[in-house]
Amino acid sequence: MLFTLKKFIGGMLLPLPLVLCLMALSLILLWFTRWQKAGKVIMTVGWAGLLLLSLQPVADRLLRPLETTWPTWQGPVNVQYIVVLGGGYTWDPKWAPSSNLINNSLPRVTEGVRLWLKNPQATLIFTGAPAQGNPVSTAEAGARVAQSLGVPRSHIMTLDQPKDTQEEAAAVKKAIGQQPFILISSASHLPRAVIFFHQQGLNPQPAPANQMAISADLNPWEKIIPSPLWLMHSDRAAYETLGRIWQWLKFSGHPGQ
Repeated sequence: MLFTLKKFIGGMLLPLPLVLCLMALSLILLWFTRWQKAGKVIMTVGWAGLLLLSLQPVADRLLRPLETTWPTWQGPVNVQYIVVLGGGYTWDPKWAPSSNLINNSLPRVTEGVRLWLKNPQATLIFTGAPAQGNPVSTAEAGARVAQSLGVPRSHIMTLDQPKDTQEEAAAVKKAIGQQPFILISSASHLPRAVIFFHQQGLNPQPAPANQMAISADLNPWEKIIPSPLWLMHSDRAAYETLGRIWQWLKFSGHPGQ
């Protein structure tokens, strides 16, 4: 119940739901009350916020600081375990396997496979519980995609009980103990994930995937036309910022955890 409540409240605080709620409030004020000025101000703020968060320069300025803690892994792989954290997914056996990995999940899995190819003696560990009503877990979905890309099942381990990053860290510790490993997650999520693993007494070697904030040149119109793609970047920045705040609030009184 607490997990569902956390996800619901966190989801409602993301840019699009929050702006839509502000606009709904403004419409109520404009149509059903005498507070016309307040309604106009709230509507203007909501519209302007949605516009700005949908522009590439704004969205990527918000996201980039969260993604630059560690560079992409370029060296050799000298560990026996490569841990790939779970993300969004579904499972439809009629689809191409990779189509079942939503948003951040596919880049994580492909980065895991890329690093495994540098050391095919390693074991790929995929984490994540099943979504409600789905017989296939996040971990198993990642494993099947990796297998479809050529990784033998004998070099894959799935941890399909943890529901969030904190539980994933505990499950990895239980599975491999203190053995060294590479930890793969989205570049924006990795700093928060590493804190959870450190709290378990583990020392992962971070390998970011799914970098989204663009520093390379773009066509001029791509910087000035609002797009749902850039709004998604703003959403990711907000999601990770909220996650870091929640993490700090949860553990600030328990520094030893």
